[in-house]
Amino acid sequence: MILVISSFSMRIVFRLLRESLISSIQEFGGNKLRSFLSVLGITIGIFCIISVYSAIDSLEKNVRTSFQKLGENVIYIQKFPWNEDPRENWFKYLRRPSASYKEYKALQERLTLAEAVVIMLFLKGKTLTHGSNIVEDADLLAITQEYNAIKDMEFTQGRYLSASEFFSGANKAVIGYNIAEQLFPGQKEVIGKEFTLMKRKVTVVGVLKKEGDDIIGMNYDNNVLIPYNFTKTFIDVDGIRVEPFIGIKAREGVSSEQLMDEIRGIMRAVRKLKPSQPDNFAMNQVSIISAALTAVFGVISLAGGAIGMFSILVGGFGIANIMFVSVKERTPIIGIKKALGARRVFILLEFLTEAVLLCLAGGLIGLALVFVESYVLEWLIRKVADITFIFELSAENIFKGIWLSVGIGLVAGFLPALVASRMNPVEAIRS
Repeated sequence: MILVISSFSMRIVFRLLRESLISSIQEFGGNKLRSFLSVLGITIGIFCIISVYSAIDSLEKNVRTSFQKLGENVIYIQKFPWNEDPRENWFKYLRRPSASYKEYKALQERLTLAEAVVIMLFLKGKTLTHGSNIVEDADLLAITQEYNAIKDMEFTQGRYLSASEFFSGANKAVIGYNIAEQLFPGQKEVIGKEFTLMKRKVTVVGVLKKEGDDIIGMNYDNNVLIPYNFTKTFIDVDGIRVEPFIGIKAREGVSSEQLMDEIRGIMRAVRKLKPSQPDNFAMNQVSIISAALTAVFGVISLAGGAIGMFSILVGGFGIANIMFVSVKERTPIIGIKKALGARRVFILLEFLTEAVLLCLAGGLIGLALVFVESYVLEWLIRKVADITFIFELSAENIFKGIWLSVGIGLVAGFLPALVASRMNPVEAIRS
């Protein structure tokens, strides 16, 4: 008996929804201009708020992807910590000693939880020449052999530097794609070619695949990778004007905290720090940046959502006004329906369905515009700024747009629908 009543009730509900849907569609066709204006308001609102959310999500994703190139499970030993504003304790950190080759060797020999240990030195603004071709402002990266275990590299030509070349400090180099294009224009094969760096001849052994600029400029396209021991021949790597840093990659299954504990013990021993003395080095990792990014983009997302909600509110008020006008125009029809036995719930559902459909149509058009916008913005950024930026409309934002549209329709349409459902049939017909 209960099942029969339940089945009967469901059939009534579906019938009401079907008839409300048919009635709403007929109303759209009969009032094209009004329906268009109603849809336009919601389209603009959904377009604005989902554009803001998509832009923030895309920006965050691109920034995180760029920083992830540093390695998720790599610890960097440096003077300055990444989780503080360096201006606050500038002189404190400036007085710290830089990482040294001696410390690199000690960590390499004593660490048991590390997969690879590498020392690096980054030098900007170097000039390279080959015949009449000159490259200014090249980025020089002096590294030891283990660097390829920390950072993946893809080659278009040649190879990575060999162990013997690193050990002997050979005048060999791996160059970025842009460096190869500028030093050796029009030459398909550049392996074995020479260029001049700091008055020294350097032979090319490998050319890296083009990466393209990302949002924070982290790529190899303008880099020259040379052996750390070769750098010693023209730069005082232990001098005060340079700041080498050490990168340590954890073994599989080893947490960052475990590795940092072991690093701390070895570094304090090598630097002969007393138990009462604080660390005079920083241990940095990508998770520090990720935590900071989460906080920053959380605030930006709230601000962007608040701005977008104003557009949604304007669209919602527009729908409510249009629905009140629609109720006023159809008052005699509502009276006839009620006189013929239509219940309040039917009238309520009819107008609510109409409001929801209007908002949903506007929302879907708004989402389609955001989708088109994503392609246009990607193309413009790549064309104008020559930066690889992925602007995407995520599934989460699509569902967010749809549910916002439905929610606005329910809220904006409820009061007009309630007014219509409570009308007195005699007075409605008379009006």
